[in-house]
Amino acid sequence: MNISIKTWITNLSVIFYLFLLSSCTTYPLLGTQGEQVPHDYLIGPGDTLNIIVWRNPEISMSVPVRPDGKITTPLVEDLPASGKTSTELARDIEETLAKYLQQPVVTVVITDFVGPFGEQIRVIGEASQPQALPYREDMSLMDVMIAVGGLTDFAAGNRARIIRSVDGKQQQFRVRLDDLIRDGDISANVPVYQGDVLVIPESYF
Repeated sequence: MNISIKTWITNLSVIFYLFLLSSCTTYPLLGTQGEQVPHDYLIGPGDTLNIIVWRNPEISMSVPVRPDGKITTPLVEDLPASGKTSTELARDIEETLAKYLQQPVVTVVITDFVGPFGEQIRVIGEASQPQALPYREDMSLMDVMIAVGGLTDFAAGNRARIIRSVDGKQQQFRVRLDDLIRDGDISANVPVYQGDVLVIPESYF
């Protein structure tokens, strides 16, 4: 019996979808997830830093973190900043300035936040504005969807999934965006973690 190409493609799509479902765990029944461990904010490329050197206003200034993760200020050239806390970076700057000043005291204030790429929340697929978002403490799925402008008309929200690194392994968890956004089911508003990737597929119909 001959099978049309369209029917064959449809059957193949269904098989692939069932395969994805079998490899995903429904969120929030994660089991191996555990509790999120709080940690200090880490500087990333694109952040803006206000560097204050006590009693030395001439070398105090606001600088961006370059795409290579480094900063340059007066007397401090090409100093790595990405992946450090503001306190760690302040101590590194003090160490460099000690060659020129007596007992420098430095404070680093982060004014624009992007964060390291590995800690950003990435949203791809059928979001109105797919993008990478800086992670914020206690961030939820609702916060992410507000930031990306919700779903497109072609989104299959209840087939969306979060890809997450758990104990060094990539795992996938299904989330219910349609229930959350269109039906107002607050039980579908689950936490998101640093480095999560939210994939929103297109509807078949």
